[in-house]
Amino acid sequence: MEPVISLGRRKTSVARVTLMEGTGEITVNGRDGKEYFPITMQQFKIQQPFQLTETVGKFDVVARVDGGGITGQVDALRLGIARALVAVDAEHKPKLKAEDLMTRDPRAVERKKFGRKKARKRYQFSKR
Repeated sequence: MEPVISLGRRKTSVARVTLMEGTGEITVNGRDGKEYFPITMQQFKIQQPFQLTETVGKFDVVARVDGGGITGQVDALRLGIARALVAVDAEHKPKLKAEDLMTRDPRAVERKKFGRKKARKRYQFSKR
């Protein structure tokens, strides 16, 4: 099997994922996945697509993650892995879609408007 390349995004984070047959190793930005994402919940989110499709330990993941914070990077990586698994076998899509792993989360920071302190916060109003 040749490597499958996919992309995942969340807020300002972008994850470029390469999926290939292997033993289940996950490498993020040249480091081990458990070292890059040390919190258990983050590791669970990364493993979730594999658990749902019953492919734990069958694929190696090499990912390059840029931008945003840790949570955005985890969610971007999860989406990239899910898309790569669907590219390998289209029968995985219903399982992943049922758990909402195939949907790109559109929420992002609202831009600051002129004449205001932040996106919606206003300066104090004085009637007199």
